[in-house]
Amino acid sequence: MGSILNPYIAFDGDAREAMEFYQSVLGGELKVMTFGESGMPGPNADQVMHAQLSSDAGYTLMASDMPPGVEHKPGTNVSISLSGDDADRLRGYWEALSDGAEVSMPLEKQMWGDEFGALVDRFGINWMVDITA
Repeated sequence: MGSILNPYIAFDGDAREAMEFYQSVLGGELKVMTFGESGMPGPNADQVMHAQLSSDAGYTLMASDMPPGVEHKPGTNVSISLSGDDADRLRGYWEALSDGAEVSMPLEKQMWGDEFGALVDRFGINWMVDITA
């Protein structure tokens, strides 16, 4: 697989509806995982922890609902996601992007099995790096 770069949009509870709409526009396959399916029960269990639309044209769009307790700020709800199985390359990207960045989540193993980290680079751009297990 290597690695891919794509937009990642955060929604305020309507990620499933938005992604189904984008699927109707772009076509392709939509995969959705809820917070409940990932082991986080509670009132937000049916909301989207992660969704990925892979279109026939080769477009990839990812999204989630904001987790409980995280403020939704339209205009700052788009990140760039680097993901894949090329661990050395992705760790190198992480190290380079971390220079002067504010790390909001260190790159480390997560409950879903992948290594994941998030930061805001020195230019104010949100980045996420996910190394698949």
